[in-house]
Amino acid sequence: MKGKPAEPILRRVRDIILWADDRMTEYLKYGTVQFACKGDFANFVHHNEKTVTLMFNRGAKLQGNFPNLEGSGPSARHMRFADLGDADDKTAELSKLVVTWCDMMAPRKVWSTKSSTGAARSGPKPRGRPRLRP
Repeated sequence: MKGKPAEPILRRVRDIILWADDRMTEYLKYGTVQFACKGDFANFVHHNEKTVTLMFNRGAKLQGNFPNLEGSGPSARHMRFADLGDADDKTAELSKLVVTWCDMMAPRKVWSTKSSTGAARSGPKPRGRPRLRP
């Protein structure tokens, strides 16, 4: 990303995505940054220009109201960022997209505070194997 005309926008969008959910990761694929959470989420396309386009590889699967998500094909969707102000304006929507994807692909585990009998548990969740008594 270094030295590209839209580098400040690329970095801002990257930060928004990675800060939105701790389950989101990044890696390089096909010469660009790929964001993923149990499957490819999005990557930068047309990043050699002065603007940034983020392609959501399976964006059609994302359920919800995302007015800045463009496209009507069977799989991919796009979100465009003209400048840093535009990226800032779309922060809430992009963050919601990230959380929606992560929740769909890798739902968070929720530990119940009740035992199987319905009684409330006390103390922390047991860890490791139980110790055997001689």
